[in-house]
Formats: sequence, structure tokens, C-alpha cells
Amino acid sequence: MAENIIILGSGIAALQLAAHLSGRFNVTIITKSAKKTSNSYKAQGGIAAVLSPEDCFEFHMEDTLKAGRFHHADKEVEKLVKEGAAAAKALIKSGLPVDRLPDGELDLGLEGAHTAHRILHCGGDATGRYVIEHLLGQLGENVQVIEHELAFELLISPESGSVIGVKTKTASGKIRRYFGAHTVIATGGLGSLYPFTSNHPEIIGDGIAMAYRAGAELADMEFVQFHPTLLFAGCGAKGLVSEAVRGEGAVLVDEDGNPIMANAHPLKDLAPRHIVAYQIYQTLKQRKKVFLNIKTIKNFEKRFPTITEICRQNGVDIHSGLLPVVPGSHFFMGGILTDTYGRTTVKGLYAIGEVACSGVHGANRLASNSLLEGLVFGKRLAEFLNGQAPAGTPDKTPEESRPPLIPELVRFLDTDELKKKMMEKAGIIRNEAALQAHLEWFKALEADTFSDFSLDHLSREEIEKVFMFTNSFLITQSALSRTESRGAHIRADYPEEREEWKGVHLIHSKANGIAKRRGLHEQAQTAIHA
Repeated sequence: MAENIIILGSGIAALQLAAHLSGRFNVTIITKSAKKTSNSYKAQGGIAAVLSPEDCFEFHMEDTLKAGRFHHADKEVEKLVKEGAAAAKALIKSGLPVDRLPDGELDLGLEGAHTAHRILHCGGDATGRYVIEHLLGQLGENVQVIEHELAFELLISPESGSVIGVKTKTASGKIRRYFGAHTVIATGGLGSLYPFTSNHPEIIGDGIAMAYRAGAELADMEFVQFHPTLLFAGCGAKGLVSEAVRGEGAVLVDEDGNPIMANAHPLKDLAPRHIVAYQIYQTLKQRKKVFLNIKTIKNFEKRFPTITEICRQNGVDIHSGLLPVVPGSHFFMGGILTDTYGRTTVKGLYAIGEVACSGVHGANRLASNSLLEGLVFGKRLAEFLNGQAPAGTPDKTPEESRPPLIPELVRFLDTDELKKKMMEKAGIIRNEAALQAHLEWFKALEADTFSDFSLDHLSREEIEKVFMFTNSFLITQSALSRTESRGAHIRADYPEEREEWKGVHLIHSKANGIAKRRGLHEQAQTAIHA
């Protein structure tokens, strides 16, 4: 009898896993919207991998560690880089239509904080779409995809404490239960907790909140990466302007034409993202608009067709040579704490991709290491599960013992107000007074208690509100606790990196609250008593 494996999410990590799982598994992929509605599908950037004789693993590792301010699990970075190159080569061999030079060699791009040309692209700035379409085409007959069902609660065996499946809610509000020997969360990050974001509007950290509710440990919730360049039109951010544009020579300027990165960092416009985002933010605070000057880039429309189309749809004339930009939330370095195979601290539950904190990104992800992470951990978890002895699929439905969350506590929660406050209080620049006030706001709304209650009776919209407020509370709590600036976490009142915080991770769990720990995984954990 075939074993059931449940995968939540339909991005690159989920599909890579499904494509590499043995045919002995029945694989069910569940996504709350359409299967192509993911950050992976939207990804303009490419896949960072050592594919050139002028490059080497050591260079890629060093760039990754520098960008993430040495907050990584170093062995995991080494494995990411080495396995990532092999995964990229395997994709090319399997027929992925990658961009090439006229002589047939790979057309490898350069992006911020990289010291070598190592970015593999497809269709110019449409890499994510090409990769997702390719992986969808590789799924076997043992894989079914269920769309438009919101996974909202992990099912836990009362006997073993293991995760044995998941509850979902359909568009009509019906609850369904799926059981499996293994449940994998690959739901992506939480960028849409902020008003300006490159993420799809539905990316709010569902999987992170679900894992937390189930008792899994979370790590590094304070590290939210803000991409420097989102296209600004009308009154909001309309899409990502890839880092590759600056890699091709575009320069950030203020409304007077002054280059804003000239004296900010030795790499200027290709400095790490948190530095570039900070400079843009500071310029905007001076009530000066910021533009990306693309006048030196030849054949922009051909080189960046996706960005060209975003500009056209939003009335931005690329022929002016100036694209208005603002920083916005982009990637989440924290998430569900996992080991090298994607195992969480709860038996039967795994997490891969952006939803997981595996130690490969540190305090600030290096450009184009995200698709790489999905490929590496998807394949690695597949190989791990393929090697496990068959386990029976449970069929006992656990009873819900928690009291229902009072609907009135949720119904009037304002997500627009939440997003605005997240940007103001826990955005690019943070300080103790703002974070403390934000934390008190959450407590007044009782958002810190939401995970103690059942959500069965709530609508999908109300459940998503609960997840948004839960995740935002945890981010704020971590940001207040880390009294230094490191990578994407910038504290105005603690502007420097502090030695006592080096290698220290903030761990969240329902059982123990928030605690400091040196090392992420069990083999290297040392508790620190605050």
C-alpha cells in the first residue's frame, strides 16, 4: 500500500520535492490559490550557482556569508553551494531553456554582493516562470495538485505527538482532512505583512503560523529582507525591478540626479540589499524621490521583458530612462527551524524553502540564493524520504480540544492598519520605543493568545487575519529582543553589530516563549539564559 505525503505550497521547493519523490508515494500538493500563484513563479532573478571556470565554491560561500553577516550555519552554506551547482546542472540537462550567449555558452549574470558572474537566467527576467513550468511537467502520475484550499491546522496524533496530516478549508467554507505519513510545509514567506512588497498578496506566512500553533520551533523572526527596488506608480509598489538591472549598469539617483550609493559602500549600487534599501529609505525620508537610471542599458525591453511589461501596465515610460522605485519587503530569512533534511522539531513535520530557517541565508539572503535553496532542499528531502522505511498512513482523526477563538476578536482586525504599523514600527529601520509600542498594541488586541484557540469555525479571511497578526507579533517580539543591527535587522538605537550577538539565534515556541540559543540545530545547541 502506497504511503501518503502531503505538501503544502506549490513553489519551487514543493515541486522539486514532488518531482524527486519515489513512485511508491501518493503525493498530494495543496495550495490555497492556483498552483502557479507563488513567489517562485514571479521570480525575476535567477539561480545563483557556480557554473563558470572563473568561479568557485569558495567565492560563492564567501559572498553568501558576507551578505548574511556571518549569521549562518556554515556547513549548510557549503552544502547549499555545492549541491546547488549540481542541481542547476541537472535542470539544464533535463531541458530547462536557460539563456545562452551567441556562442552557446551560459549567459551568467551579475547581481548585488556577488563577486562573480554566476546568475543563471531563463527568458531574461522570467526565470521563476520557466522553472515552475518545467518542474510541473516533470511530475509523475502519483502526484495530485489540489488548488484553492487553505491549509490552516496541522493534525497531531494524541498518542505519539506526531503530525499526521492537515485540515483545510475550501472556498465554500467546508473543512477537509488529509492524512499522511509525512507532512511538508513549503508555503513560502510572509512579505505581504507589509504595505509595499514584491510578494504575491496572499503570501502572509500561513505555514509559519501553522507550525507555531503545532508546537514547532521558529527561528530568526526578526530578519525580514527589504528589496531596494520595487516599481512605484500611483500610490503603491507595482512589482519588482530585479537586481539584475543594477547588475547591467543601472544607477540609483535622487530627483536631482545625484547617485545615492556613490559614497555609501565600496560596491555602490551592487552593495548588499539591506544597505541599498537603507540608503533609498533615508533619501525618501528627506522627501526626495528615488529613480533607477537605466539610460546606459541597451535593448532594455529585450533584456528585461517582464519589467518592461510591468512598467507599461502602470504607465511608467521606460524611454525616459528613469524608473521610480521604493524599497519593500521581499524575502524572509527566518521561519520554521529545520535541520539539514528539512525536519522540524515536531515529528512527522518538515519544512523547505523560504518558510524554513535552515541556516543558509543568515541575517540577509544573497541575491538569487532563494531559487537555489528550493532546488537543493527539495531534492535533499526527497532523497531522505525515499530512503526511509515504509510507514503506515494514520487514519485516526484527533479531536479538537481547544476552545473556539471568539469571532469578535478577529472580525474587526484591520489588516491595512496592521501593514501600515508593521512598516512604521517594525520595517526597515527599528527602535525600542516603536517596537515596544507595537508589541503593546498586539497584546491589547490579544493577538499573542490566538494560537491557544481553535480556528475551525472562522472563515478563510478570518483565519488569514489570525495568521497575519500572529506572525507580525512574533516578528516584533524578536526585533525588540535583538539589541544590535545585523543584516536586514537595523536598529537605529543599536546601529552596530555586537560581538555578544554573533551566532546567537532567537527561538520562538509555544511551550517556551522566546529564548536565545547559540547554533540552530540539536547537534550544536547551547541555551543562553537572558
